[in-house]
Amino acid sequence: MWRAGFKWMFLIIGTTIGAGYASGRELWQFFGYESGLAILLFMIFFSICCNVIMRVSFEKQSSHYLPVLRNIVGDRLTKMYDIMIILYLFTTTVVMIAGSGATGQAFNVSYWWGVFFIVAALIVLFIKGINGLLAINQIILPLLLGGLLYILLLFTIDQELLLFSGLNEQRNWTAAFPFTALNILPLIAVLGAIGDKVKSKQEIWIASLGSGLILGVISFIYNNSLIQIADELLLYEIPLFAILKHYPFGMLIFMSVLLWFAIFTTAASGVLGIVSRLKSIWRIPIWLLVLILLLTMVPLTTLGFSTLISYIYPFYGILNLYVLTRLLLYPIWNNLGKGRA
Repeated sequence: MWRAGFKWMFLIIGTTIGAGYASGRELWQFFGYESGLAILLFMIFFSICCNVIMRVSFEKQSSHYLPVLRNIVGDRLTKMYDIMIILYLFTTTVVMIAGSGATGQAFNVSYWWGVFFIVAALIVLFIKGINGLLAINQIILPLLLGGLLYILLLFTIDQELLLFSGLNEQRNWTAAFPFTALNILPLIAVLGAIGDKVKSKQEIWIASLGSGLILGVISFIYNNSLIQIADELLLYEIPLFAILKHYPFGMLIFMSVLLWFAIFTTAASGVLGIVSRLKSIWRIPIWLLVLILLLTMVPLTTLGFSTLISYIYPFYGILNLYVLTRLLLYPIWNNLGKGRA
């Protein structure tokens, strides 16, 4: 039970912590000053949403997201959100591929080598199917989370930052809604593909509460660190590098490798969500479907990493607010529906 719960927890975190989150760019886009309450609300909303999605997926014993989506948004809106999920996963995977290119550039490696490397790695991963993704998540994510937390706490101590200063000023609390909403669609896509693999409701509680708590704590410390270097963030495509410049080059290398794996696991989760849906339409091998998909994505990465995040993420954060509302109210209206029946 615990082992399976942690496996799904790492899948959730791997889906959420990608180029945007781990680099700090996504957090700064939504949070920043006066956001302590917003991050606490995000932590609560995120756990509730993961729990609801996994429960529906488990009850439906689904192998792709469509039955889960239909249950959450209703028959009339399913088609629209089905298209939106595919577009969302497609565009955010483009962001991840661009993030790989941007990570390479930080070390004077050609942008296109960074893009080529992640595309090749994704094709190799999907030759092994979903088990390959689950295995790599369980190895890489504890390292990434531990490394990120270590760097952020070290920075907090070295700079003598106060983690809980300014808690009486929380005017940005509404940011919790679009930020949580942004991360909902990929979770529906990915968790909708594992319903037939979940064995018990205890696994669902471990995965949903654990992922919400971990992401909430890291988000709070990370955001607090970024506030201290706000003036420098315009100079960096990846804000994490503005923190890492204070430390030895070896640490920069180590965290950059972990950052790349965060980008990779999120790209893999996005690809999994798309191919698990398309597989029910086109009967071709998964690796070939992945290859075709990635070849259509590569030209779009020329728009640039930070540009893609600046426009795409807020847009989807607003569009997904309806899904977020349905998920948060699901326990209420689902019980009402059972009562009427």
